[in-house]
Amino acid sequence: MPLKSSKAILGLAVVVVTAAAGVYALLDGGKTVTAIDPSDAELVALGEGIYRETCAACHGINLEGQPNWRTRNANGTLPAPPHDETGHTWHHPDRELFKYTKFGGAALAPPGFKSAMPGFQDTLTDHDIWAALSFIKSRWPERERGQQTSITERNRS
Repeated sequence: MPLKSSKAILGLAVVVVTAAAGVYALLDGGKTVTAIDPSDAELVALGEGIYRETCAACHGINLEGQPNWRTRNANGTLPAPPHDETGHTWHHPDRELFKYTKFGGAALAPPGFKSAMPGFQDTLTDHDIWAALSFIKSRWPERERGQQTSITERNRS
């Protein structure tokens, strides 16, 4: 009897997992985001609010960054760089920008490099991070957008 019981439990588990995946797909509406998408107006609007609440204090309301962002502070960190076309954000692929935002600079920086960039894994969902990055990219001129898209495509694994 225990064998039949184990099979029944396994069968029930499969049904529950399949049902949960189906419900998630329905509720998600096919909107799982795994890349920066500046053409998605809804995502960009969400990202603008997230950026203003979470990022603008350091990176500027207009993505302008902090003054002298290339000169180290006394503690060895760099000021927050601009996220507009004058900065280097668009030089990095989507996945790298996502990881940097989620885990913070210290988690991804090479040994000896000090970063003041915090990670947001405990305060923002992955969807929120993609939305904020989509807002940032939506503000870049077409040239920088195109170059960043090419960089992302070359770095897909």
